[in-house]
This record gives sequence, C-alpha cells and structure tokens, in this order.
Amino acid sequence: MSGWRTSRIRTQRQVAKTNSTLNLDSGEPVAIDGDVLSSTEPVFLRGLVADWPVVKAGKQSARAAADYVGQFYSGRPVTASYGSPSIKGRVGYNDELTGFNFEAVTVSLDEFLDRLFAHIDDPKPPASYVGSTLVDSWFPGFRQENDLALDVESPLVSLWIGNQITVSAHFDFPDNVACCVAGRRRFTLFPPDQLENLYVGPWDKTPAGQAISLVDLKNPDFEKFPRFREALKTAREFVLEPGDALFVPSMWWHNVEGLDGLNMLVNFWWRSTPHYMGTPLNVLKHALLSLRDLRPEQREAWRHILDFYVFDPKDEATAHIPESSRGIFGPLDERSARQLRAELLNLLNR
Repeated sequence: MSGWRTSRIRTQRQVAKTNSTLNLDSGEPVAIDGDVLSSTEPVFLRGLVADWPVVKAGKQSARAAADYVGQFYSGRPVTASYGSPSIKGRVGYNDELTGFNFEAVTVSLDEFLDRLFAHIDDPKPPASYVGSTLVDSWFPGFRQENDLALDVESPLVSLWIGNQITVSAHFDFPDNVACCVAGRRRFTLFPPDQLENLYVGPWDKTPAGQAISLVDLKNPDFEKFPRFREALKTAREFVLEPGDALFVPSMWWHNVEGLDGLNMLVNFWWRSTPHYMGTPLNVLKHALLSLRDLRPEQREAWRHILDFYVFDPKDEATAHIPESSRGIFGPLDERSARQLRAELLNLLNR
C-alpha cells in the first residue's frame, strides 16, 4: 500500500495540517513535509510512525518491543544510568550539585533490559536509563524497517530506552524529530528566550552533556525558583503515544518524561550548518574567557562589533573591501573554516 496520511500539526494552537507520505510496503521510509522541518515552533505529528514494525511490536507488549529491538543489537556495550527509587526517576544532580544522583555503568543491552524488566511492575522502581545510542552503530539494520526520509544533511539517529525517567529541561543545537516507539512520553517545551526563568545548572558539569534546568517540573519550588512561574506561562506540553512524533526546533528547551515501565524513543538530529563550522557553545566558552570580565565600556564596544558583523550583519560592513581581501568576513567553506579553526587553536595555545 502507498498513500497519504494527514498528520495533525499543533503548536500552542492548532495552526495547520500537512501530509506525510507513507510507502511502507515498498520499503521506503516515512517522509515529512518540508514545512515541518523549517518550522521555528514545535510541531506535533500524530501517528507519523504508527506503521513502523517497532511501534507495532511495542503496542503488543513491552517485552515484544524489547525483543524486536534486540534482534538488531550488535553486542556493543551500552552506557546505562541507574538511580535509586528515591530520585523518582528524575536524573540529575545531588542536592549539593557536587555530583549526580545516578550511577553510570557499561553493560550489555541484555543486562540492562533484564534489570529494567525485573522492576517493570514496581510502583516505585529504581531509575533505569540508556541515553542517546547511535542506531547505525549499535543496531545495524534497524533503519531498514524503521526510518524517516528527511531532506537534511546526514542526520544522526539515536535510540533511547528507559522506564519512568525524567530528563530536566535542556536544549539541543541540532533540530530534532523525536519518534515515540514504545510506551508514552511527555514533552514540555519552553521557547529559547526562557533561559533566565529556567534556573539552569552548571554548563561544564552536566548529567549528559547538556546544561539542564534545576527546577523539578512536577514539583517546582517557587520560593527557590520564583521566575519559573514566567516560564510556565510559555510552556507547550505534548504527550506522545506510540507512533507519534514531535519536531523540536533547535534551541528549544524540552523536559522529557517517560510515563510507562518501558519507554523507547528514536530521534533524528541534524544541523542547518555543516559540521566543520563548529558549535556555538565554543563561542560562549571563549566569550567567558575573553569578554565577560572586561570593563563595561569595553564589553559594550565588543557588543556593537558582534552585532555589526555577526548577530545583525550589515551589507555595508564589508562592501568597501574587495571580495578577494575580505578574509574571515568572506563566505566560509570547509577549507577556510578549517584554516580559521587552526588559527584559533594556535592563538589559544600561546
């Protein structure tokens, strides 16, 4: 069968409808309308991947979902995070922010699943979580049966497995299509401009690579985090059933909560710029090193320079310079980007 399925697109309001092409019997992956991939707002795609075999297995039972994924497992160890029932599934920091409230260990997938299933019916189970694991490396062949056709450059595809786990609000630089394939997940999203209201923890000591909000979304302490009330006014909540998908735009903060004893999610990440351009997080770190502690008038001067050349670039900024002589202000390709990176490395190593 090949045909059309209308997927409902929602942000805070229902704003549009789009078609998602399904050619599953021909072995072709599900395709997503280009308007979704260019959206600057979250997009909910109900039932987008409902016909994936992994979703069908998950609708039979949690064990069927695990067995389906297990048939593709390469045998490579996975990194599992375990926490006591007292953390109530919310992985993050200890009370003093000197460490974390979970233990990360290397195990086989079978060991991880055996431990998870041993507590799957417990009302207060210990936290069990395997984070972002590259599908093509750990589960070769999985994408031949469960894939999206995305008109983007080299998406990374990851599998996430856990029980009733909560990952506090964080953002990712890449755009993201998150596909719920077993169990249910609740996503609560906040726009990028809510940084000051989310009370973000350390950026250089994080549970999984990304800075996270210190606020417990399920039980917020408004005396300790009063501005979080403002963040809640902007929140967008989506509960994904198996087969549903959510487009999470770059830089949107998202709190993710597993709602069942076994949750599996497959996500597709991609950047709008080539990888050789580097990550903006490097810029933040360098700004902390070189700009933050300048005198106020110096910081203001550099703010103007950065606005002029970077954040609000003007055509007249380089119009008076011949194209062949614009140097770092000219267009960057892979060669010139690598040259610039090498120059920065030399300067930083002095």
